[in-house]
Amino acid sequence: MKRLSPKYQGRLEFLESPRYILFGPGAIEKSAETLMALGISGKALIVTGGPKTEKIAWKLGEALEQEGHPFHLFRIGEGEPTPRVVEGAAEAARREGCSFVVAVGGGRALDVGKLASHWVGMKYLSVPTSASHDGMASPSVGFLLSRAVSEYRGPEWARPESPTAVIADTEVIKNAPDWTMRAGFGDLIAKFTAVRDWELAHRLKDEPYSEYAASMSLLSARLAVEHAGDLKPGLEESVRLLVKALIGSGVAISIAGSSRPASGSEHLFSHAIDLLSQREGVSRAPHGIQCGLGAIMMAYLQGQDWRMIRSKLEEAGAPITAREAGLDPEVVVRALTLAHRVRDRYTILGETGLTESAARKLAERTGVI
Repeated sequence: MKRLSPKYQGRLEFLESPRYILFGPGAIEKSAETLMALGISGKALIVTGGPKTEKIAWKLGEALEQEGHPFHLFRIGEGEPTPRVVEGAAEAARREGCSFVVAVGGGRALDVGKLASHWVGMKYLSVPTSASHDGMASPSVGFLLSRAVSEYRGPEWARPESPTAVIADTEVIKNAPDWTMRAGFGDLIAKFTAVRDWELAHRLKDEPYSEYAASMSLLSARLAVEHAGDLKPGLEESVRLLVKALIGSGVAISIAGSSRPASGSEHLFSHAIDLLSQREGVSRAPHGIQCGLGAIMMAYLQGQDWRMIRSKLEEAGAPITAREAGLDPEVVVRALTLAHRVRDRYTILGETGLTESAARKLAERTGVI
C-alpha cells in the first residue's frame, strides 16, 4: 500500500464546489426553483454584460420577480472589467438591499459577479451564456482581473468561493458565437498539460497533489477529445457535452483548492500574451484558443502526444497556428520566453524558462508558427 509522506498525513482539507448544478434546455426557467431548493430568498443583484446577455438577464430577472424575488440589474460595460467595476457591483448590492448575486453572461460578467459576491459575503449563482472556459463552475477569476484586484486590494480579495449554483441553459448557450465553443474545447484539452505540470511540481517541489481532482480534470479533457468531431456550433447536444466537461473541470478546481488541475504552463503562455496585450497593445485571442496553442507546445516539451492534441484541436475547428488565431508569431515567441515569470507556479518551463532560440524552435517544430 502506498504511504503518504509525513507532510500530508493528518492534513485537514476543505472541499468546496457548487451545491446545485442545473444544465439543459430551459434551465433558466427553473431559476426560482433552484433558489427555493437552496433556501435563498430576497432581492437579487443581476450582473450582466453586453446587449445580448442583457436581454437574457432581463428574462431571468422577470422570471425571478414573478416568484417573489425582486432584482436590480448591474451592467459592467464594455472592455476588460476592473476592480472599480467590481466595487460598483458590490456597492449596488448593498445599496439596493440585495441578498444574493446572479451573474449572467460570459467570462467578464461571471468574474465580476463572483468577486462582488465575495466582497459583500453573499451567495453567488452562475448563469453562463457561452461555453468558452471552465470559469462557469470554478472559484477562479480571469488572470488580468485577478492580478489587478490583488494589486488594488490584496490577494485575498481575488480568491472568491465556488458558485453556490450553476444554471447553464443549453438553448441559450448554443446561440453564442461559434468561437466560444472552439475556445471551450481549447481550454479543456489544455488539462492534459496542466495535470502533467502539477504532477511534476508534486515530484520535484513536494507540492500538494490531489489524484481525485487530477482524474476529474483529465476525465473532462478526455470527454471533449472523444467527441471533438461532434462539437458543432448551434447544436444543443454539442453544447450540452461541452458544458458538462467544463463544469467537471471547474469542480476539479474546487476540489483541489487551486487552479492546478486546470492551469499549467499552457495557461502561463496564454497569460503572457494577455500581459503583452495589456502593456503593448498587441493582438490577443480568446483565452481558450491561446491555451489550446499552448497545450500543443507544452505537450511537446513534456514528451506527451502533442500531435494528438494538435489533431483534435483541428478536428474541433479550433486554430492550430498563431496566424489562424490572429496572433503575431513574434508575440508567440516572446510570450514563451516570459511565461515562466507570469506567476509563482512550477511547470515544465522550470525556473529559468526558455531562451528566445529555444522558444522559436519549439513553436516552429510544433507548427504553431
